[in-house]
Amino acid sequence: MKNVFIIFLIFGLFVSWGCKEKKEHEIMAIDPHNMDILTEPGTNFFQYANGGWMKNNPIPADKGRYGTFDKLKESNNKIIRELINNLSATEHAKNSISQKISDFYTIGMDTLKIENQGLSPLSEYFQQIDALSSKDEIDEAITTMHSFGIYPLFILFGGVDAKNSKMFIAQIYQGGLGMSDRDYYLNDDPRSTEIRESYKVHLKKMFELLGDSESLAGQNAKTVMDIEVCLAEASNTRLENRDPEKTYNKVNWNELTKIVPELNWRKYFDGIGLSDPGEVNINQPDFLKEVNELLRTIAIDDWKTYLRWNLINATANYLSKDFVNEKFAFYGKTLQGTEKNEPRWKRVIHTTNAALGEAIGKMFVKEYFPPEAKERMLLLVDNIEVSLGNRIQKLEWMSDITKDNALEKLAAINVKIGYPDKWRSYDDLIVEKNSYVQNVLNAKKFNFDYRRNKMNKPVDPNDWGMTPQTVNASYSPTRNEILFPAGILQPPFFYADADDAVNYGAIGMVIAHEMTHGFDDQGRQYDKDGNLNDWWTEEDAKRFKEKTDVLVKQFDSFVVLDTVHANGKLTLGENIADLGGLNVSFDAFSSSIMGQELPDIDGFTPEQRFYLAYAHLWAQNMRDKEILRRTKEDVHSLGKFRVNGPLRNIPSFHANFNIKQGDAMFLARENQAKIW
Repeated sequence: MKNVFIIFLIFGLFVSWGCKEKKEHEIMAIDPHNMDILTEPGTNFFQYANGGWMKNNPIPADKGRYGTFDKLKESNNKIIRELINNLSATEHAKNSISQKISDFYTIGMDTLKIENQGLSPLSEYFQQIDALSSKDEIDEAITTMHSFGIYPLFILFGGVDAKNSKMFIAQIYQGGLGMSDRDYYLNDDPRSTEIRESYKVHLKKMFELLGDSESLAGQNAKTVMDIEVCLAEASNTRLENRDPEKTYNKVNWNELTKIVPELNWRKYFDGIGLSDPGEVNINQPDFLKEVNELLRTIAIDDWKTYLRWNLINATANYLSKDFVNEKFAFYGKTLQGTEKNEPRWKRVIHTTNAALGEAIGKMFVKEYFPPEAKERMLLLVDNIEVSLGNRIQKLEWMSDITKDNALEKLAAINVKIGYPDKWRSYDDLIVEKNSYVQNVLNAKKFNFDYRRNKMNKPVDPNDWGMTPQTVNASYSPTRNEILFPAGILQPPFFYADADDAVNYGAIGMVIAHEMTHGFDDQGRQYDKDGNLNDWWTEEDAKRFKEKTDVLVKQFDSFVVLDTVHANGKLTLGENIADLGGLNVSFDAFSSSIMGQELPDIDGFTPEQRFYLAYAHLWAQNMRDKEILRRTKEDVHSLGKFRVNGPLRNIPSFHANFNIKQGDAMFLARENQAKIW
């Protein structure tokens, strides 16, 4: 009875507060116009549930993918634009947060000024690079660029110590590449070759825009490519980087200087403002050894070329249209297949969000997410937690001792809903009307300093990894924490006036998905306190591996385009969370109705509406180039497979849609993946 009462509280609340955009809530949660009823559910459930939506929502010219996530992001962008425009209509006290948000956006929209300035706002920085004449000065330039959030060679960031989760420490990660994956530099398949050749052309054009002659630009492009190929060859694959033990290599000061003696680490850490870095985690030690070799052997002039490239690549989007267009030509058209760049206002909104995210988020939640909703959402999380706990207790393949540890970890999960309890201060961020690109660099420096100031200190429990307006959710294994920003708590993830089945299939499943991440192939390696610690028996770990291998093979068999297959190992964590999340949320829904006979709505049973709501989360259209890019780079499966993949393993889905042997959506019990 308790669960039923809780659900009434939750949904009663959301009916009462609603959203200012009421028309969003008048949209049917399960709308037949979004479906393709000519497709049998047992043939292709993704198409059956989403065919109408896909037909009615073609990919905009400025997108490589367009799905329900993207549509909600677009809606939030319009809200943020309205909030900022309202600010811009009035004068504000200098250095007030309103002034900073308004001026940052306004100068970003001043294309006449940006075009007239050309490269001049960066002249001083390029002159400093041109004047470099020694190895020590190269080191200092790298340090300065890192302090502005621009990362030649490697990336420095702060993160929780995976084996001492109470501490926030400096982390060094492989980097220095202009392309988004090492394989584009190294593989000889047609797509990688095409991208690599296009990248060489892009490098040359960018150097020409910087003023180099055609011949010199070609030489400089080759110099950058040669350095980046060396870095790519030393880089871990994405799959290797999913191994938390492999990427945990904590060292002290002396050990770090032995690995990379060519870099003056004392000057480096002093230069970024971290005089006492304490212990540092090196995620890829072999990569840093190659960095040391490059520092030892690369000529000064070649370093200057590489640093010029890093500077312009990091700032091109905030300069005149010739730089913006050339960067989009490669990163948008070539990599994603996007036909044209986003309208300027969207791009400036993205940048303003990156600079002043929590300040904008504070305005967003004040208008669109009342404080009382935050507490009530926790009740739904409680129901999901009970369901996952019940499923863990019933596992036949797991021993009692491991179950006890799993239940302790589940009970210890921290929950963050909507927005932070403590807001960031932006007092030290300088925003002026002189230069858009300089404002961006100031913001990069400000945000770098914010994270740097947390390094070698106890973890701040109030720290959020996302802004409140973000359309996403997350699980942090080192914090053992789930986080749901206000931005995602809208249709199609949550409907104020929809039935329980829909909301359990949508936001309930998202909650269960994030909880299950604590027990996926990566998350399971962390204990209840967030420490990388093997709390499994050897036999249980072996059985878990056997069960997840079933899921790997299933997804490996999916063809994404032509002869290209999905990568079951790369996407394993997300696939485990999808399958587990569906099972957990469906059980929570079933428990909440306490055996009641609920009426059909629009011809669908409650159980059918649960699965349709889930499927609709992943409605999307995607360009071929973006399909290939995401298959290589993204740990999430494509939308079609996030629907059809896990559902084939769920008997209740089969039963409620009359899926039978011989149907594409059917898997026999003995072939199903059964994990959480």
